[in-house]
Amino acid sequence: MNVLVWNENRHEKKNPVVSEIYPKGIHGAIANFLQEEHVTVNTATLDEDEHGLTEELLNKTDVLIWWGHIAHDEVQDEIVERVHKRVLDGMGLIVLHSGHFSKIFKKLMGTTCDLKWREADEKERLWVVDPSHPITEGLGEYIELEKEEMYGEHFDIPSPDELVFLSWFEGGEVFRSGAAYQRGKGKVFYFRPGHETYPTYYNQDIQRVIKNAVRWVNNANTPTPVYGNAKPLEAISKK
Repeated sequence: MNVLVWNENRHEKKNPVVSEIYPKGIHGAIANFLQEEHVTVNTATLDEDEHGLTEELLNKTDVLIWWGHIAHDEVQDEIVERVHKRVLDGMGLIVLHSGHFSKIFKKLMGTTCDLKWREADEKERLWVVDPSHPITEGLGEYIELEKEEMYGEHFDIPSPDELVFLSWFEGGEVFRSGAAYQRGKGKVFYFRPGHETYPTYYNQDIQRVIKNAVRWVNNANTPTPVYGNAKPLEAISKK
């Protein structure tokens, strides 16, 4: 399996708190723990040519992981179309944290993907609301994070095909934190945690979810449907 971890990589260059937590970037931290899964992992960032998302690389990618926040508008529409086509063709997509506002996620959802937020040191509990789902394998009833940014409802997304996690925050808000979708041949999973000033991606349970999600969205062996003007099936034509 070929996994590509994409990160805009801007906070790491501007904020010393973020660069201290993630000295190799958020993409580097995620790629590091995914190496344990014996998959081929590459990384790409916004300031590379074509944002690192060349046709050649995307065509070899089974799963794309996306983290963005302050530079969504800088992602070229041409590249968004390229990623969108690959998802419809079967590439898995995992969108993390503030990637909910990325061009690619909004295009796939067809909504604003807006929400409430509050940047504060609040406890978050991500409750497993679908314990039978493969993404929750190896977890308990909930994941607890001592400090995270609050995201609250209403979250303007389509009703998930499968809701996997529901978050509760100390301020009283709840949020649909793990939402799974099918788009064309591709699977899409949105996973909320991961504010840049917290070491969330070092949490073992968060890593477990992302590892599980990589396996779940991988759709490489799904056959391609045939569309257009269809001739009668041979078995039917003989009748």
